[in-house]
Amino acid sequence: MKNNTETPKQEFLFDTINYKILLVGIAVIAIGFILMSGGASEDPNVFNEEIFNFRRIRLAPTTVLIGFGITIYSIFKKSK
Repeated sequence: MKNNTETPKQEFLFDTINYKILLVGIAVIAIGFILMSGGASEDPNVFNEEIFNFRRIRLAPTTVLIGFGITIYSIFKKSK
């Protein structure tokens, strides 16, 4: 006799497009943190002005915030 019980199909929480957008957002956040790095001084007694350049003060934090926005969008995007 054949058993008619079907195993329930496992569904993911999001569609594949949501996961792709999420990975793009995480990559953008990582790029922002990479842009923030550097600017260390060879001698700890000498101050290095490189930590206050445009890349570390404006570009990197903006990139991180855009990455967070992308990840939030991927979470709230409706599935079709």
